[in-house]
Amino acid sequence: MRTATQIISLISFCAVSLPCWLFLAGRLDLETVQWLACLGTIGWFVATPIWMGRSAIVDGEPTI
Repeated sequence: MRTATQIISLISFCAVSLPCWLFLAGRLDLETVQWLACLGTIGWFVATPIWMGRSAIVDGEPTI
């Protein structure tokens, strides 16, 4: 599961950054870049916390 969410995070990161560069190169229009960046951002914020494995601290003690 961890490897799958890391791959999803990487794909999401590419979906955010790559279209910006393609827009600067004149290969994509702005609307397409905005949609891809929005989808990539949502994917990043959903997948990344799953594999980062940070535990919450409750009453001074870390939880699982």
